[in-house]
Amino acid sequence: MNWKIELIFVPVTDVDRAKSFYVDQVGFNADFDQTVSDEIRFVQLTPPGSACSIAFGRGLSDMEPGSQRGIQVVIPNAEEARAHLVANGVDASDVDPQPWGRFVTFSDPDGNRWTLQELVPQS
Repeated sequence: MNWKIELIFVPVTDVDRAKSFYVDQVGFNADFDQTVSDEIRFVQLTPPGSACSIAFGRGLSDMEPGSQRGIQVVIPNAEEARAHLVANGVDASDVDPQPWGRFVTFSDPDGNRWTLQELVPQS
């Protein structure tokens, strides 16, 4: 049996601001944006090359905005990813080299924290 993570919810306060941040600054693809009713709006975005998307909106989650702290994304090059973020106005950390990878972190406008990991070759 295959189990695939397809969608991770990210709690935000302002749906339009979050969509603009993730699409225009971070570079995610805007897949879906549907207002179902006055209480429900569903936005789905996907990082380039990812099989897993994120979702946020109105009426979708009871998580507190800014409480998502555990999303880690694998990237091919930490310096290039950081340069892309900084060039688009995202406050990204310096590259943090560790024995198990090279990391860059950033947060969205609500404080949801992301970690980007460049894998190191295994011996």
